[in-house]
Amino acid sequence: MITHPQFDPVLISIGPLAVRWYALSYILGFILFTFLGRRRIAQGLSVFTKESLDDFLTWGILGVILGGRLGYVLFYKFSDYLAHPLDIFKVWEGGMSFHGGFLGVVIAIWLFGRKHGIGFLKLMDTVAPLVPLGLASGRIGNFINGELWGRVTDINAFWAMGFPQARYEDAEAAAHNPLWAEWLQQYGMLPRHPSQLYQFALEGICLFAVVWLFSKKQRPTGQVASLFLGGYGIFRFIAEFARQPDDYLGLLTLGLSMGQWLSVPMIVLGIVGFVRFGMKKQH
Repeated sequence: MITHPQFDPVLISIGPLAVRWYALSYILGFILFTFLGRRRIAQGLSVFTKESLDDFLTWGILGVILGGRLGYVLFYKFSDYLAHPLDIFKVWEGGMSFHGGFLGVVIAIWLFGRKHGIGFLKLMDTVAPLVPLGLASGRIGNFINGELWGRVTDINAFWAMGFPQARYEDAEAAAHNPLWAEWLQQYGMLPRHPSQLYQFALEGICLFAVVWLFSKKQRPTGQVASLFLGGYGIFRFIAEFARQPDDYLGLLTLGLSMGQWLSVPMIVLGIVGFVRFGMKKQH
């Protein structure tokens, strides 16, 4: 079993100011978005100009941050924040939701398109291939922080990783499983899936490769966005089988996690949209 390196989450600290790796992962994601966006403009495969791309980035950042935070509040810890509403603004304590961030960006795309006279689906198709590498960057940030670890796996598995940050969860899990209790006593931690790296590979690298390559040719309007929607939903649904469910939610109906249930509509809409838009002529 490999032990998580326990990186210092702070890259540089100057007095009261601290630059965190997780914040840098977001910044890197926005830089990659801009770089790829300019590539697509040069290839003639974008509704953006260089100026409008930079303008949209501001809208997108607001959508990611506001949507991600509100999504976390509503989908994951609504009762806690209902009791302590001012805690919603304590973003430095963490708590972001991809599905909320996705909805925030969709709203930003709709508003930006209305302002600039760009069709919603055309704009979605343009933005979709630029997003997955940013998601990959965010998952590396999760791994560096040693958060969102995976479920317990076999002690002899080559991928097994112990997370010292999960000691409380390890003790709780071992209390209900004699074999895990032996492992915990012997190794001081339980072997877990490094699910952040699985999500990095699936939702980040694989999704990027699929959507980027598919969108290198002109496609029927809406089909690229549908591929991203369904592809993310499928990859996230798969990765969640290895990811530890949030302790305050656990597994829900049918033994699925909240992340899986939130991905189901994405899968359905993505598949339906991909087929329906694909049946139409390009325009």
